[in-house]
Amino acid sequence: MNMSMNQSADQAALECTAEQLAALKLLKTSKRFVLTGHVRPDGDCVGAQAALASCLERMGAEVTILNPDPIEPRFEYLARHVPFRAWDGEELPPHDVVVLLDFNELSRCGRLGEAFARADSKKLVIDHHISVGEPWWDEAFVDVRASATGLLVHRIHEAIGLDVDLPAAEGIFTSMVSDTGWFKYSNTDAETLRIASELVEIGVEPARMFQAIEQRKKPSHPLLTGAVLSRTEYFAGGRAALITQPWSEDAVGYDSDDVLDCVRSVAGLEVVLFVRELADKTCKLSARSKEWYDVQRLTRRFGGGGHARAAGASFDCSLERACADLRQAVSEDLSSGAEG
Repeated sequence: MNMSMNQSADQAALECTAEQLAALKLLKTSKRFVLTGHVRPDGDCVGAQAALASCLERMGAEVTILNPDPIEPRFEYLARHVPFRAWDGEELPPHDVVVLLDFNELSRCGRLGEAFARADSKKLVIDHHISVGEPWWDEAFVDVRASATGLLVHRIHEAIGLDVDLPAAEGIFTSMVSDTGWFKYSNTDAETLRIASELVEIGVEPARMFQAIEQRKKPSHPLLTGAVLSRTEYFAGGRAALITQPWSEDAVGYDSDDVLDCVRSVAGLEVVLFVRELADKTCKLSARSKEWYDVQRLTRRFGGGGHARAAGASFDCSLERACADLRQAVSEDLSSGAEG
């Protein structure tokens, strides 16, 4: 490590909080890691995992990525550099530290979380979501203002004084474009764009990655999108929209981002709610907002969470009941001027 790299690392470390410095110490002094994610890991989650795995392996550590579900085919290019495993109930690999990336509650990785809770290992959270309740983990590298978890992994590289290699760069870029909507959401800030530029210089090819992530949909996707959009309902004086998707085998794995972005583009609209019915007749909510309404606060009322402009929740009730409850909550907020 040359002098300039040492100086850069020292400066990055100075900008870390005491909590983040403790997390960095755990990363630097441990040798066996398991990196894990939430159920149905998204681009931010798997991108951050790939980037951190590359970082730790270059530091001489043993790393296993173990998720509750397989990664989506559109992110398989990340597996060229690091292997991703989906847990099938087998014994956990030997490890000193389990790292939770892009979430902060073990319950969000299902039965795998129960296995980690029983394991005699340190628990480290790397995340940008708001947490509720008392901290339960051993260490945490958290910043709720960060645009993506992968951006935090980039900061970890800087603080340790390790250059970002191409595998890590592709992971970080995947994280950032996933959580900023390809740099069009309000969480896109100067740090995000600066890092994106650096990653392109390292060798990331945005056009190739866009094709891999966004242009591999099934032929049925446009038809299904049209059917879903036809069920859009506006309420609260046109300031909110509710989109429903009744259970259908054809809709399994449907990516709702296209619908959410399309409806959110309507002038005067602030909140979009997408409620999907599951096979067991429970429901999942994806909520988005434009400028001021805090959908994270809305979803917290229903046991969910996320970010101010993008959040979600699960409902153990019928599609009709979930929609009625959400419609009432948002209507009351908008009529009173509450943020959520």
